[in-house]
Amino acid sequence: MSSESSKKRKPKVIRTDGVPAEGKRGKGDTDQDVRYYSEESEVDLRDPIKDYELYRETCQELQRLMAEIQELKSRGIKENASEIDERRVQSCVHFMTLKKLNRLAHIRLKKGRDQTHEAKQKVDAYHLQLQNLLYEVMHLQKEITKCLEFKSKHEEIELVSLEEFYKEAPAEISRPAITLTEPHQQTLARLDWELEQRKRAGMLGLIIQVDPSRFRAVVHGSDRIPTPRLAEKYKECLTSKEKILKEIEVKKEYLSSLQPRLNSIMQASLPVQEYLFMPFDQAHKQYETARHLPPPLYVLFVQASAYGQACDKKLVVAIEGSVEEAKALYKPPEDSQDDESDSDAEEEQTTKRRRPTLGVQLDDKRKEMLKRHPLSVTLDLKCKDENVLHLTFHYLMNLNVMTVKAKVTTAMEMTTAISAGDLLSPDSLLNCLYPGDHGRKTPNPANQFQFDKVGIVTLSDYVTELGHPYVWHTVAADNSLSASHMELTVKLLRSRLQSRLALHKQFASLEHGVVPVSSECQQLFPTKIVSRLVKWTAIPYEDYAELPYTKDVIEAGLAEDTHLYYMALIERGTAKLQAAVVLNPGYSTLPPVFSLCLNWKGERNSSNDDNIQAMESEVNVYYKELWGPKPGYQLLTNQLQRLCMVLDVYLETEPHDPSVEGPKEFPQEKMCLRLVRGPLRLKPFKFNYPQGFFSHR
Repeated sequence: MSSESSKKRKPKVIRTDGVPAEGKRGKGDTDQDVRYYSEESEVDLRDPIKDYELYRETCQELQRLMAEIQELKSRGIKENASEIDERRVQSCVHFMTLKKLNRLAHIRLKKGRDQTHEAKQKVDAYHLQLQNLLYEVMHLQKEITKCLEFKSKHEEIELVSLEEFYKEAPAEISRPAITLTEPHQQTLARLDWELEQRKRAGMLGLIIQVDPSRFRAVVHGSDRIPTPRLAEKYKECLTSKEKILKEIEVKKEYLSSLQPRLNSIMQASLPVQEYLFMPFDQAHKQYETARHLPPPLYVLFVQASAYGQACDKKLVVAIEGSVEEAKALYKPPEDSQDDESDSDAEEEQTTKRRRPTLGVQLDDKRKEMLKRHPLSVTLDLKCKDENVLHLTFHYLMNLNVMTVKAKVTTAMEMTTAISAGDLLSPDSLLNCLYPGDHGRKTPNPANQFQFDKVGIVTLSDYVTELGHPYVWHTVAADNSLSASHMELTVKLLRSRLQSRLALHKQFASLEHGVVPVSSECQQLFPTKIVSRLVKWTAIPYEDYAELPYTKDVIEAGLAEDTHLYYMALIERGTAKLQAAVVLNPGYSTLPPVFSLCLNWKGERNSSNDDNIQAMESEVNVYYKELWGPKPGYQLLTNQLQRLCMVLDVYLETEPHDPSVEGPKEFPQEKMCLRLVRGPLRLKPFKFNYPQGFFSHR
């Protein structure tokens, strides 16, 4: 069967490009009619859709034939061999059809790609032509813009009017027939007429001299030669000029005689000014002195004076210092005379002087760098109780920084309190007026490079002598911000002074074991409180940091070296409660923070006793209940009084130890709804007024 199928071979197909291949013909080719054709040309004649239908039909026939061959083989009958061969031949024919269709598909694909490539090349060529045209358009637009923006020199020449030009110019220059319809020719004709006039004046050698007492006009060859029309205008201007000069002289004489009269009037009005509390003369002298202030101090003086006049009559602004020294700063150095005798004398003096050492040179450079301006601005803030905060502002010329010194004057002599020593100290009085403003670092970043040159580590070493460079008065010296900043800063300064004076009075009582509670705050506490404050002292930051029960406060960032630290001791019987207090400089806006430690039957604090932590919450978390009347200067004393109250509740609600004989050390005197609550066994620390009992929060 295979031998029969091998004998039936397909006819030979020779692929050419449409031209007969003569060289490939053999000897038998003359006897046979061999057809030469090109499939590439056949593709153009065939319909792709019909080829697709032929492909589907061929595939279906192949499937049918394969299925029949499979069925005949499965029967295993020898008579079916001829049928199988017949169907195999038919399948081979269908395979040849599929191969032909495959070749035609590849040829179509190649032609499609070639056509796409040719179209793409045409599009690229057209796009390149478009870009070239756009570039030419852009270039032409630029050239047109240059031409439109061109300004000729003739535009600066004052030409005669059109009516005068056509009236005076001869016809050969004006050419009305042409110039009336063409603006360009008209401009050229007017320029020709102007040139003709000037040439005519130059040829005549025009020298005009009219009334020598008034004016003289001489025209030089390099200058523009005026026409008779311009000469008339020149004459009118000089006449007007002399008239104005005479008027100025008369007004100068009047003003020179007016100043002495004004001075005599001001001197005569001094008693009236003093009687009516309207010191105009003094204010005038202050503003004359203010002219010599450096810019930051001048802005501060003007803004503070304006705010005092408009909003705060108790704000007094003044200028102190030597005006002569301030004037000397702005005088130009005198020219040195090149006198040989003077130079010889200077050389002899310099040779006799000893050369300063390096340390002395650095000290001189530091003093020069930290030099203050001779003038300073003082602000006196008076409170309702006649207490005064004196602020003196200085300007460091080489550092371009302002500093301030503070001083407090009280209306009455205050009781001396040991623990209140730092409250009114100039070094800490104005600390943190705004958050983070400690006044120890210079607000000018350039100063650090200046300090490195002269060996200054930090400006904080010199603040005692120079004052503190706070940021708030640097902002106040900024003209754009000071108007809105001044009012807030003055309020903060007054509030700081009043709060510190209130603390000063309270500390005097606390040192004697008395917790002052005002009548408005009596309702916050029960009538009877047994625990008493026995000690109130100030402690340094180092001692506060060493206490084991203050670590949480330090880690939370609530205790800094600029804050004030105190230790309170509250006792009842054998129980002693230590309270470490952190007083923020912004008291009473920012409340004090208490850390507690109870010494009774061991040492108890917030880390080992939940009720101690609850006691801390009563004064640290619920402090708003203790503010009292505004502005809340009694917050600290109310917190201490609440500590005494909650210590009574803590001790009275403790269960009695049956192993101890005798009565209970702290009998229950406070009325409590429940002694303890919850798994933490918390005690009732909240006082309810006016019922008078304690409950849990």
